Amino acid sequence: MAEKKMAWLDRFNRDSGIKSSIIVFGNTDDIYFDTLNSGKYGNLIDLLIRNLKNKGYEKIVKWDRVSGIDGNLSDKIEVAEENASAQTDGNDYDLGDEDDSASEQNTNLYTNPAEFFPYMMQVIKGGSGKTAFILDYSDFIFGNANSLSDAERQYLTTLGKTLKDSQSYDMLSPKFDAVGNIVVLVTKNNAMIPPAFYLNNPLVSSVNISLPSRSERESFISENKTCLKITQNIDDKKIFDDLVDALDGFSLKEIAQLMKLSRQNTEPLSFEKLINLYKYGEKVSPWEELSKEKLAQVEERLSTRVKGQPQAIDKVKEVIIRAYTGFSGLQHSAKQKKPKGTLFFVGPTGVGKTELAKALAEFVFGDENACIRFDMSEYNHEQSDQRLVGAPPGYVGYEAGGQLTNAVKEKPFCVILFDEIEKAHGRILDKFLQILEDGRLTDGKGETVSFAETIIIFTSNIGAADVSYTGKDLKQIRETFVSKVKDHFVKELKRPELLNRIGDNIVAFNFISDPNVFIQIAKAKFIAVENFVKEKYKATLVFDNEAESFAFIAERSGIANGGRGLLNTIETYIVNPLSEWIFMRSDGVEGRRIKITLTKPFFEFDFA
Repeated sequence: MAEKKMAWLDRFNRDSGIKSSIIVFGNTDDIYFDTLNSGKYGNLIDLLIRNLKNKGYEKIVKWDRVSGIDGNLSDKIEVAEENASAQTDGNDYDLGDEDDSASEQNTNLYTNPAEFFPYMMQVIKGGSGKTAFILDYSDFIFGNANSLSDAERQYLTTLGKTLKDSQSYDMLSPKFDAVGNIVVLVTKNNAMIPPAFYLNNPLVSSVNISLPSRSERESFISENKTCLKITQNIDDKKIFDDLVDALDGFSLKEIAQLMKLSRQNTEPLSFEKLINLYKYGEKVSPWEELSKEKLAQVEERLSTRVKGQPQAIDKVKEVIIRAYTGFSGLQHSAKQKKPKGTLFFVGPTGVGKTELAKALAEFVFGDENACIRFDMSEYNHEQSDQRLVGAPPGYVGYEAGGQLTNAVKEKPFCVILFDEIEKAHGRILDKFLQILEDGRLTDGKGETVSFAETIIIFTSNIGAADVSYTGKDLKQIRETFVSKVKDHFVKELKRPELLNRIGDNIVAFNFISDPNVFIQIAKAKFIAVENFVKEKYKATLVFDNEAESFAFIAERSGIANGGRGLLNTIETYIVNPLSEWIFMRSDGVEGRRIKITLTKPFFEFDFA
C-alpha cells in the first residue's frame, strides 16, 4: 500500500513549534488521512486541532466570522455567556457505514471581528503561552489588500501585535523550548490575506496544501474500493493504475463523490465513462462514438468542404485516428492529459485553413459550432492574456472569468481555433505552453480548466507575403512555408519551446492553382446564395450556362486570392447586381425562376 505521509502536514507540525502564525492555503476543502484519529479520513480543521494538541497546545480556539468561537472545543477558555449561541457543524466523509446522526451542538460567540481580535489579544497576553487560535474561512476577513478599510487595518494591527506577544525569545529561559501561542489562518487563496501581514515577516509561514499526490489517491481508492461500482475489475493492477492516473487533479473529496455517483447508477459504467459523467454530465465522449466505419469516411467528408488540400486532410485524418485509438500524447505521458491533437495550419490566404477546422469540428463533434474561434489579431497587446484566462483578483472583470477558459468549461468537447496566431502578442503564446504540455490552464479565479478533450488548431499566414505561386513545385512551396514558421518562432519570437510543443504537426496548405478546384469551390460557395433566395423570396436561381459561368468566376478570382477571392468575385459579379435586380422586382419574384446569363464581362438576369 502506498505511503500516506503528507509533506504539508510535516511542515505544519514543524512550523507550529517555532512560528507565531501559519497561513494554511490551497486544497483546504478536501478530506485527509488522520493518523491521530485511528487512520480515518476527516476534514482539515479536525486534523489541525489534533496535531496542535499533539504538539502540546492546551487550548484550541476555533473561530470564523459566521459562527464565532466554537465554545465546545475548549472548556478552558472563559467566554461571555450572554454571547453564546448554538450551531450544528458536521462533515462526514467516512466511506464505510453511513451515519446520519446529528452533529454535536456547539456554542459560538464573538462573530464580529471587531470583538474577536481584541479578545484574542487579551487571551494570549493573559494565558499560559500554549493557546492555538484557528481562524477558518480567512478568505472573508479582509477585503482588497490595496484598499483596506479602517476596521480591516485595525484587525491587521491587532493580529500583528498579538504575534509579537505569542513567542518567548529569552534564549536562556525554560520557555524558549516550549511552544508559544499561535494563530492559524485557513484560506483557499493566500492572496486574500494582505501581503503586509506575511511578507518578510519571520513570525509567519505559509503552508500550501496541494491536490493529492498519486500515492495518496492510490491509498484512498485501495482502502475504499468496495464503494466504487464500475464494470472493470479494480483488482487488476493495470486497470487500477489507469484509474489512479485518470484521477490526477481530483481531490479526495471529489473521488469520494465519484464513488457515490457510481452507486447511484442502475447499471455500472466503466471508470472512463463515470469520470466523463462526473466532469461533463455526459457518459459518452464524442471520441468514443467514433467508429472505424465513420473514420473510413473522414477524407470524403472533409473534402466536400475543403477543396485542393489532400495532404492537409491526410494530416487531420492521422491526428483523429491517433486520438481515436488512444495514442495521443503517449510518447510524453501515459496519463494522456494532453489535448487530443494539435495542428498548425499555414499557407496563403483563402485556401481553406479555417474551413478545415470547422469541417473537423462537424465531423468529430457533430456540430460546426463546436469549433470555438479566437481571432488573435484582437489579442495584440501585452495584457490581452487577461481576456483569455480572466483578470486576477482585485482587477476589473475578475468575476467574469476568461473568454477561453469559460468557453472550454461550457464546451469541453470542441475544436479550439486560434486564427492568425502570428498577430497575437508574444506573451499570449506563453499561455499555450501549459495547454499543449499539460492539457490544462488555470484561470484568473484559480479554477483549473481541462483541455484534454479538445483539438487545438493554430492558423497563420506567416510567409504568405514572401511566397508567391509562379508555377513552382507545390512540395517546395509547402517546405518554404514550414521553414518560415520555424524561423518566426525561433528567430523573431525566440520561443522555440512552443515550436517543440507543436512538433511535426505544421501543415502547409497549397496555393489553389487548378481551375477545376476553383470551379468546385465557386459552386460550393454559391449554394448559400441559392438557398437564401429560395428561403426569403421563394424563387429559384438557374444558370443559362453553369459551367461557363463558374469558369468565368474562377478566372476572375486569381490564384493569389484563393477561396476568399472567389467570394469577393461572386459578390462583385453576381450578388450585387442580383440584389439590385430583385429589389426593383421584389413584388413579382415569388415562385419564379430567375435565369442568370453570362454576357462577358457581366451577368444578366431575367425570369425563365
